Amino acid sequence: MTQKTLTYEDLGIALTDVYEAMGYHDVLPDEVTQRETLAVVDEVRGWLRPQFCFFVVRELPVFDMGRIIGRQLQGSEAYALFICTSGVAFEAYQQQLKQAGDMVRVFIADSLGSVIAEKTADQMELAVQQGIDKLGWHHTNRFSPGYCGWHVSQQQLLFPLFEGKTCGVTLTDSSLMVPIKSVSGIMGLGGTVRKLEYTCGLCNFEKCYKRKLKHT
Repeated sequence: MTQKTLTYEDLGIALTDVYEAMGYHDVLPDEVTQRETLAVVDEVRGWLRPQFCFFVVRELPVFDMGRIIGRQLQGSEAYALFICTSGVAFEAYQQQLKQAGDMVRVFIADSLGSVIAEKTADQMELAVQQGIDKLGWHHTNRFSPGYCGWHVSQQQLLFPLFEGKTCGVTLTDSSLMVPIKSVSGIMGLGGTVRKLEYTCGLCNFEKCYKRKLKHT
């Protein structure tokens, strides 16, 4: 098991990443929104401690991931199972904003949290790649329960495999992760697999965030 705690600076987040997550793809938000976004980032920057953990197995665990993901994992010689999270402190910060009724900052923090989780997962990918470079291996895209036909309830099969070492992330009865700004899933590893550009032709999930980035 590999675990790592990061800082805000480790993630390399640009303000434009946050704006894009907020829905501003080709234009900047108004000055007030920019100022509020910067204020949220400045509040978070000093204490944020996102984490990731992963381990590698040779045999594919028994999941019902469906044909889309199964096809993308073909040729894998091993598999990395991972959990990445913005952290419990960020979850508490979001709750504080909600209790204060500051809906502008609630929206900004929600978007920032999504970016933090994805950037943490990017750092996890780099760590996985460093470990397999000596083998001449590559990795596939990240695949998570809830996307591409892999039902979110399969989190209940994924999480026990970590034997309690989940970076503080827990599951609700409905299989949602807490902190909510977390990412879990699997990547295929091997000499012939590749990470591809996300293409919405693979999947018909209309609410996928990758689809929204592509179509806006």
